[in-house]
Amino acid sequence: MDWNTIRDEFPVTRSGTFLDHARVAPLPGRVRGAIRAFADDACENGTAGYEGWMAHNEQVRERFARLIGARSEEVAFVKNTSEGLSFIAGGLDWKAGDNVVIPDIEFPANVYPWLNLAGKGVETRFVAARDGRVLFEDIAARVDSRTRLISISSVEFHSGFRNDLGRIGAFCRERGILFAVDAIQSLGALPMDVERDHIDFLAADGHKWLLSVEGLGGLYVSSRVLDKVHPVLVGWDSVVHAADFLTYDFTLRPGAKRFEEGSFNTLSIHAFGAALTLFLEIGMDRIEARILALGDAIIAGLEKRNLAIKSSTRPGERSGIVSFLPRGNADDLGRFMHENGVTLTVRGGRVRVSPHFYNNLDDVGHFFDVLDRYLKQAG
Repeated sequence: MDWNTIRDEFPVTRSGTFLDHARVAPLPGRVRGAIRAFADDACENGTAGYEGWMAHNEQVRERFARLIGARSEEVAFVKNTSEGLSFIAGGLDWKAGDNVVIPDIEFPANVYPWLNLAGKGVETRFVAARDGRVLFEDIAARVDSRTRLISISSVEFHSGFRNDLGRIGAFCRERGILFAVDAIQSLGALPMDVERDHIDFLAADGHKWLLSVEGLGGLYVSSRVLDKVHPVLVGWDSVVHAADFLTYDFTLRPGAKRFEEGSFNTLSIHAFGAALTLFLEIGMDRIEARILALGDAIIAGLEKRNLAIKSSTRPGERSGIVSFLPRGNADDLGRFMHENGVTLTVRGGRVRVSPHFYNNLDDVGHFFDVLDRYLKQAG
């Protein structure tokens, strides 16, 4: 793999060292090109290419399905992860006394849709994480006969802990519990296979590791459980005869398209589709190996400087995120990094570093050069 050629697709590398893909990613050149091409077409030709746009949308749907190991009819476009999970939370037939099990270190997108069910008598049960790790045994201990669903992030946003989706999914399948995954912190960095891991629902938008724009992502609803979820939003495009505007037949589309109630965000789908081609061309196994190797170099450098690493370094628990505690004030370090051309995230007193496949060891070296200058200055 010629990583240098791939790096050329990322103009951000010419302006600094970007190590913040767990937040909002820079766009590759091909995504910018797709946005420009669509805008030019719409500007110069109006809707002459509309049928082609719709056909392209279906190609992008197929790309996303391939990335996660699904079938295209099990995928819907959504505006973000919160919307996707809210469709699931709002669409299931809950009974008073049911409960949902989630870790207590989830990003709020995977918390509030479930807490919103309290008015229906549904309890949200939190699993206490242990130093950023979510143990399978602790999840299982919170489950009882009224547990309807377990929802978890593939990777925890703060600690970078990689959950064992296969083990959790098998546990859910054996007990007839639905399994939902917030995949935004792993899609584009780690391989995903919804069938292998017995996932019923998955949601993620594209602006982090998937290197696309904010406001557009994918929702997976397994064909096994599709009929368990009633769309909470419906519109002209939710039904089988969507183009027959004056024949009111409220028969829902047979697949996940029933969750797409109206017109597409076609511009963003073009951007998303261009980004997805990168991952399908390179291959997720190569991308994972590259990201973990860069993470190894970061971890080794932090250990050399006796800085406390808060991400798990155990086999199988690593992700693209490396989180550590600095000496001194983390916000001061974050500002110093920004002033010296290094982009990363500081939250809750921790520093979060998240390189992608186009980063290289020179980027890691620059990060440590700036870090050493800060440590020397801070004493």
